[in-house]
Amino acid sequence: MDRKLNIGLYGSAGHQIGVKDYENETCIAAVCAVSDGFKKALEENGNGGFKVYETLEEMLADEEIDLISLCSPQRSEQEEDAIRCLNAGKHVYAEKPAAFTEEGLERILSAAKEAGKEFHEMADSVYTEPYWSVRKAVRGGKVGEVVQVYVQKSYPLNVGTRPQNEEKDGGLIRQAGIHAIRFLEHITGLWVKDVKVIETHLGNINPNEGLFTASSWMMELSNGGVASACINYLNPKGFGKWGNESVRIFGTQGMIEITDGGRHTHLYTSDSDAGEVDTSASDCKDFFLQIVRHLKYGEMLPMSIEDELHPLRTVIKAFNSATVTKVNSI
Repeated sequence: MDRKLNIGLYGSAGHQIGVKDYENETCIAAVCAVSDGFKKALEENGNGGFKVYETLEEMLADEEIDLISLCSPQRSEQEEDAIRCLNAGKHVYAEKPAAFTEEGLERILSAAKEAGKEFHEMADSVYTEPYWSVRKAVRGGKVGEVVQVYVQKSYPLNVGTRPQNEEKDGGLIRQAGIHAIRFLEHITGLWVKDVKVIETHLGNINPNEGLFTASSWMMELSNGGVASACINYLNPKGFGKWGNESVRIFGTQGMIEITDGGRHTHLYTSDSDAGEVDTSASDCKDFFLQIVRHLKYGEMLPMSIEDELHPLRTVIKAFNSATVTKVNSI
């Protein structure tokens, strides 16, 4: 394909694409269900001239659009939105969680296969620094065989504005937890084999219902190793960043970590303190741009679709396994 890839943006309930420069490979051809402020931001970043549609169905009828970027206003409806897009002959790039059930995910993948189109989740969590360089270090054997992993994802609580109904954005386990599982799996190359979760409403305006505020996870890895995760909506404003992420990987020959929302890294080997992980010569490539180049030029995808979507399968299993604490009023 010599021309730019024409993209339609549906919804802005998530990390909608469009305001970045994708090396002149893409064009925002149309938008639907986005705010006036988002449209203005697109125009200010050189993405003017797009069509504005009232419904997804109207946008899907536009034969010039090649791919739909989905940030559906209601996440529980995104599965059906994805299938409609695929059936209309569009590739799909979907915000997380792309589906709420494994059966739903299989329906999407079957629709993509039948339509001869590609489906991808916005699985870009490790395709940024320092996560990418830590991935290279781990897969390059710097810590030996991975035995234990700790991951953390924390967002602000924002009681009153964060949805109380998990149908809206996927909820704590599926919406926030998927980042942590991507850190775990996409850095180490290991899959989560089994997962158990306990979560709580403590701190919510409704102490025993609605928004879950925190969860603790225990996991078995595909190589026999173990992992744990701390996922919550308790990141204080004083932290200074929207997301508070940590990753610690313990292996037979060392330990490597990312702390304070990606601000700091450190590598300790069995022989020495190797200091911060060097990211100065990074070869990290934008995840979506790699998908674009795959669609346009047949370049290799950054990972298999099985690896890309396994964190989604893991958080679906985690959601189904979760038990809930009972908050006792005093």
